[in-house]
Amino acid sequence: MPADYNGVWKMILNENFEEYLKALDVNVAVRKIATLLKPDKDIAHNGNHFIIKTISAFRSYNMEFEVGKEFEEDLAGVDDRKCMTTISWDDDKLVCVQRGEKQNRGWTHWIDGDELHLELRVESVVAKQVYKKSS
Repeated sequence: MPADYNGVWKMILNENFEEYLKALDVNVAVRKIATLLKPDKDIAHNGNHFIIKTISAFRSYNMEFEVGKEFEEDLAGVDDRKCMTTISWDDDKLVCVQRGEKQNRGWTHWIDGDELHLELRVESVVAKQVYKKSS
C-alpha cells in the first residue's frame, strides 16, 4: 500500500534550488526570488489520483495526474516549457519522468515520518526540498 501523501506540507529545507533553476534557464531575477520562497504543498491523494498544489506568495503551481498515465504538462510559471510527463510508483515513492527539451528531467517524492521529501532533477543537477506535515 503506497504512503498517504494527503495534507498540507510546509517547506523546511531547500538545497541547490538556484542551480536547478539555472539548469532550466530560468532568468536570474526569478531565480533569486524563487530561492527566497518557502512554498507550501497541499496534496490531495486518492488511490492513483493526485492533486498537488504548490503555493507561494510569488507563484503557485497546480498539478493533477493519475499515476501511470502519461500526460502533457504545461510548466508555465516554472520554466515556461511543455513536456510529456509520467509519474509512477516505486514502492512508496512517486517518481516523475518529464520528457522534453531538457534531458534527465523529473522528480521523486517520498515520505519519511512527518516529512515529505522532494528530489528535483534536470540534466546533471539535483536539488532537494523537505516539507514538514502541518497539523
